[in-house]
Amino acid sequence: MTTSAPETKPAAAAEDDVPIAYMQRTRDYYLALGYGNPYRWAHFVDVPFTPLRAPLDRARVALITTAAPFQPDAGDQGPGAPYNARAKFYKVYSDSTDATPDLRISHVGYDRKHTTAEDINTYFPLQRMREAVAAGRIGALTPRFHGAPTNRSFRETEGDLDELLRRCQEDRAAAAVLVPS
Repeated sequence: MTTSAPETKPAAAAEDDVPIAYMQRTRDYYLALGYGNPYRWAHFVDVPFTPLRAPLDRARVALITTAAPFQPDAGDQGPGAPYNARAKFYKVYSDSTDATPDLRISHVGYDRKHTTAEDINTYFPLQRMREAVAAGRIGALTPRFHGAPTNRSFRETEGDLDELLRRCQEDRAAAAVLVPS
């Protein structure tokens, strides 16, 4: 004789458990700094994405991160560190996907009240991507991952994007996963 477990209803979230309105908060922050107009994100009518030529389980995938290499002389960069502009980086960088680098995110603004930087997989999921390769969900990783600076004007970012594209093409990537922090 088999019995089934009684049905349980999922608990309702608290009234104040809502998504963080980060885009509006960023606009308000720029106004509070005295810029005179809210922050505007670059956006386009046409998006330059291209369908994969092969299924993902046969594709070579690049990982692009905004996390910064640890800089011992740049102050506190550990999990939960306050915002640290000294830890910023200004040039696209690349490193091997064979090892796990020491990357940090103290140089970017994120909600430090509701999240931490204790788990590197939340901002640099190289290990999770390796597991996806081992499970056959991704064909292969590129031999390098790439770092994208975050402190740029749109004009500077365009140059960074050109460099990232060149490096991904050098690595024969069919797709790229961009993980902003």
